[in-house]
Amino acid sequence: MPVRLIALDIDGTLLDEHSCLPAINRDAVAEAAARGIEIALVTGRRYDFATPIARQFPCPLTMIVNNGALVKSSDGDTELVHLLPRSIAARVLDDTVAFRELASVCFNRPRENQVIYEKIDWQDPLRGGYFERNREYLSEISPLRDCLTEDPIQVMFTGYAKEVREVESFLAKLPFAAEFSLARTIYDKRDFGLVDVIAAGC
Repeated sequence: MPVRLIALDIDGTLLDEHSCLPAINRDAVAEAAARGIEIALVTGRRYDFATPIARQFPCPLTMIVNNGALVKSSDGDTELVHLLPRSIAARVLDDTVAFRELASVCFNRPRENQVIYEKIDWQDPLRGGYFERNREYLSEISPLRDCLTEDPIQVMFTGYAKEVREVESFLAKLPFAAEFSLARTIYDKRDFGLVDVIAAGC
């Protein structure tokens, strides 16, 4: 049976240890696309954070981002979206006050105010680089719960690996945990992790 679809992760799969796209990977994907095979990038990244990688390929791509909550074409057309009900997002934020400095809320918006934090520490030794690279998409609202004027894509917690494991364990034990899904990524070498609260079933 011929291959019809290739789905690829970005970090640690397409990209090398320096977060660069090797020419051999780019050329292999382009060759597959030229044979009529559909290519999908599947990642926990937000669409705009994955787009610089997608733009390095000379072929159209399907982009499954935010751990499956959002599907877009590489041109930016939304094909599928599974938003987290804001009532669930509000309950998650209400119950995770102890982890507030790790929390953010992500929205399906065109540019500004995509990722909302209660307070951004631009000098954060772990996340400062991410904050700076994504400055145009970030904003602050205090209290964070007030940002929930619409259904978000996800509530996201980022921090040191140990902190993120603690958050995941806490979230999994919430009495309404069956009403959402969790997606955790840990980079032990960087001592960094993130856990996303997304719509149930994603």
